[in-house]
Amino acid sequence: MAEGKKLAAFVGESYLNLESFRKNGRGVRTPLWFAEEGGVLYTSTPAESWKVKRIRRDPRVRIAPSTLRGAPRGEWVEATARLEDGDVAARAQELLIRKYGWQKKLIDFFGRLGRRQSVVIALHLT
Repeated sequence: MAEGKKLAAFVGESYLNLESFRKNGRGVRTPLWFAEEGGVLYTSTPAESWKVKRIRRDPRVRIAPSTLRGAPRGEWVEATARLEDGDVAARAQELLIRKYGWQKKLIDFFGRLGRRQSVVIALHLT
């Protein structure tokens, strides 16, 4: 499947299912909000989450458009996950706020109240 066709599967979707891998190779799936710019999909998650720990160890992931509960709505595609900071992370947060509006702002507010750090994950389709 060509990269453009892979990316097209996510157009108009609200969630993607991210599958990261444990040391034993077993996949763990998590539905997440995402935004796209320049062919890269961005998502944000708590920095202390297990998915971030798995990605730090192994950036190879699979993603698929999904429902809120994580049921795939399309084919799984291979991707490489990269943890971002600085300007890239700030831009990704802007994209997520633009897409999800007050809901994203509300989640960020409660995250700050709980003193949770978030991290941006950039997903590059392979």
